[in-house]
Amino acid sequence: MNKKLIFFDIDGTLVDHEKKIPPSTKDAIEQLQSAGHELVIATGRGPFMLKSVSEELKIESYVSFNGSYAVYNGEVVYSHPIDPARIVELTKLSLENNHPLVYMTPEGMRSSTHQTAYPYEADEGLRKRLPPLEPDYHIDKSIYQCLLYCKEEDEGCYKEGFAELGFIRWHRFGSDVLPPGGSKAIGIQALVEKSGFKSEDIYAFGDGINDLEMLQHVHHSVAMGNAPDEVKQAARYVTKDVTEDGIMYGLRMLGLLKS
Repeated sequence: MNKKLIFFDIDGTLVDHEKKIPPSTKDAIEQLQSAGHELVIATGRGPFMLKSVSEELKIESYVSFNGSYAVYNGEVVYSHPIDPARIVELTKLSLENNHPLVYMTPEGMRSSTHQTAYPYEADEGLRKRLPPLEPDYHIDKSIYQCLLYCKEEDEGCYKEGFAELGFIRWHRFGSDVLPPGGSKAIGIQALVEKSGFKSEDIYAFGDGINDLEMLQHVHHSVAMGNAPDEVKQAARYVTKDVTEDGIMYGLRMLGLLKS
């Protein structure tokens, strides 16, 4: 079999709903690596947030920040941060609305404020995910993605005032904010061009709304069984739920692993 380039989302794909890697998934990844295939993580997480998964699975290449920052075998092959001037303007509006804005770089993330326009007790888990406070963290740094903490009904003023940016909701109180044209497909294409793989030898597995462009872009696209219908419809194939050995099942379905 020719060597393949295979992209995997993390949450709901490589890791289950309890943020653990199923044993069958780890076994499948090891089999792919032993066969000589190249594996890449494609995630909305920043590089500092995917280390535990990449180290456990020994996957060094990744497309992070929903496509805004891509690394292939240790080399940065794509870098597309948000315009610093727009970060300043976005910060001003978010502070006026008492909506925390989280700045994300490859090294870490910090919050603009811990004030909120909704009660923390509405979602204790979300409150705990707010990173340390450092309002000036974005100054003189490349910010590849922001997290905007607000209700969906309060998001309109941001989408209107920052129409060139991408807003992907991942929680009832939170959205990813991406640079113009940001998507996993963009980062993947840059990595594909660097790697030299042909389109027919590229595969991708995902489960979330932020995987739509990736699944539409990659020839052999696979949606997890736990993905919403919109994501399943965008993929060429659908495998089982992540908790039902979905990665192993999907790879066997595609003929990349033996049954």
